[in-house]
Amino acid sequence: MISQRNRFHGHNSLNFVYRKGRSVRADYFGLRYAPSKREDYRLAVVVSKKVSKQAVVRNRIRRRIYEAVRLIKADSNNAWRYDIVITVQSPEVAEIPYDELGAAVQAALQKANIL
Repeated sequence: MISQRNRFHGHNSLNFVYRKGRSVRADYFGLRYAPSKREDYRLAVVVSKKVSKQAVVRNRIRRRIYEAVRLIKADSNNAWRYDIVITVQSPEVAEIPYDELGAAVQAALQKANIL
């Protein structure tokens, strides 16, 4: 899991990214990002009830994406100064192999020029 200081939620924070940010589409999710003045990145993962009615599955998806981002951030040595919102649109994220999920997250971050 990423640390608490790198997570964010709340309508005002998310609305800022939705209004001012840019977006990138991946196979399983959409990624919106906006430059931030903070020293480090902040990440929110949004999983709707349309993806899964079960909270257990939605939370598993969130945890898997948080962990994928944490590992990618540990491998990169540059500072990210972005607010990032990942909106999951496919229930397959809970089931796909972890390597494939990590590769999809990394590809989306590279497409957004964050990496």
